[in-house]
Formats: sequence, structure tokens, C-alpha cells
Amino acid sequence: MNKKILSAILVIPILFGGCTKASNLYIETIKPSVDATSNNKQPTFEENIVVPQDNEEETNEKKEVKDESKEKFKTSKTDGSKISITEKSWFYQPKKDGTPSGEPPEILELIKKYSAYYLGDTSKKVLYLTFDEGYENGYTSKILDTLKANNVKAAFFVTTPYINANNDLIKRMVAEGHLVCNHSNNHPSMAQVALKDKTKFEQEFTVTEKAFEEVTGQKMPKFFRPPMGKYSELSLSYTKDLGYKTIFWSFAYKDWIPTEQPSIEKAKKVIMERTHNGGIVLLHAVSKTNTEIMDSILKEWKSKGFEFKTLNELP
Repeated sequence: MNKKILSAILVIPILFGGCTKASNLYIETIKPSVDATSNNKQPTFEENIVVPQDNEEETNEKKEVKDESKEKFKTSKTDGSKISITEKSWFYQPKKDGTPSGEPPEILELIKKYSAYYLGDTSKKVLYLTFDEGYENGYTSKILDTLKANNVKAAFFVTTPYINANNDLIKRMVAEGHLVCNHSNNHPSMAQVALKDKTKFEQEFTVTEKAFEEVTGQKMPKFFRPPMGKYSELSLSYTKDLGYKTIFWSFAYKDWIPTEQPSIEKAKKVIMERTHNGGIVLLHAVSKTNTEIMDSILKEWKSKGFEFKTLNELP
């Protein structure tokens, strides 16, 4: 099994979508090293997701004001319109009362314009279960066993190295009815790639599509999760132009650091407290805790009346 090294833990103010929001938030970077004895050698992989602290209040009383002076724009050569190139980090305001996680109005308008989602059908007790797969940590097979036993279909967002190193798992995901979706070729900030080179931006999609098709003989579903939740209006626009829907999330928690796994009790508590109608749930398949609680969490969701939908069933 690859050894993972936690290289940085930062607690900083971040962009709340398009708003400046100072809060205690985790931004983690992990770099798993390559085990020379392993047959499943993985390249360096970095994760850098913004999540609320587990004790963050369910409402945010402070009114934040968007700072237009910090927003940067690119002017279209065809029609003269302006589009923002400012990099943002996806974030949401969690609730504990069963209502959907919140977003500022301008972000809701932005994601609607560019076929992006962080929620599904909030009028019904439905959930959309998704997993991010940057590298294999030995748990995906067990997760698939549990999903199959509970008759639940999920979406797995995978990178090109993951596909190339885990052909059998990719084939199994497809054979068992899960969606295997695009998480990019190299796991970069898509906002930065979009700003530098549109051709390279497109290659982040097409290289992964080709790898998936070579393994499965099928076309890759047109759903994309921006690595690390990094995006800009320009990257969302380019993604839509490629025929993709961008899939953010309304729930995630600090589960992706193998050496700092949450306890079973803590994980189940935060997941169930923040479950809501139409939730797009992001979990990481490298997590030992997620693997251990998966069966009980699926059963508890079902006991509370929740059904599981696929991304193909988004409204």
C-alpha cells in the first residue's frame, strides 16, 4: 500500500464562491509517495478541498460583500462580452436542520448558466452518491461490494492515472451499473489551465475519455468534477462547451487523508446531521472510515426514507 504524507495544513480565509468569507476551513494537500515494492505505482497526487469544520454553525449571520475590485475579466474577441477568470474554491454553507446547503445568489446564477450542479431534486428525499478517485488505496473493491449488497448506484470520478492503474476496478464499476465520470487527466486547477491554454484545458478531458474508452469500449459519461473544487467562470464556460455538466457537491467532510481518518462515530454524526433532500454527496474512496461505515450509512439513509438517484436523473 502506498504511504501518504500530509504536507500542509492551512487554516485560511477563502472565497465563498464569489464572496469573500473568513472562516475556519480546512485546506489539505496530500502527496502519496510511490512504494517501490508495489505493482500499482501511482504518480504524485495532490488533494486540496475546502470543507467546513465539523463544529461550524449551521447559519452564517454575517453579511459578506463581494469585492468586485478583485475580480478579473477576459474580453471575448467575438462579441466583446466579459467573462471572469478569477479562480474560486467551491464551498457551501452546511445546515443541520435537514434543509439543503446554501450558496450565494450570484453563485446560484453562475452555476445555472453553465450547467453546473451542487444539488439535485430538493423536493424529494433523494441523494446522489459520488466518490472521487485520484489513486487507489485498497478500499474501492469493498465499497463496490457494499453498494451492490444495498442495491445502490453511485458515480466515481476518476483521473487518467487511476484508470490506467486500475483497469479491473473500472470495468467492474461499469458492469455493476455505476457511472464512471471525468475527474481530469492530471488533477490540476481547471481555472488556471483555462487561463493559460484552452487546448491543454480540453486535453484534460479528452485524454481521460480516451483512457476510459480503451478500457471499457464505451464513451465516458459527460459529467465532470473540477479537481480540488477549483473553478472560474471561464473554466465553467469551457466545460459546458465540451458538452459536460459540472458536478460540485452539497456535502463533503475531511475524509481524504489516510493518516488522519475520522472516527466512525464522528463520521456518521456529521454525515447524518448534514443529510438533506437532493444532496450531492462527495466521499473519497481512499478513506478507511468511509469503507467501514458505508453499509450502516446506506441502511440508515434508507430507513429515513431516502432513495438514491444517478447523475443521469438530475433535474
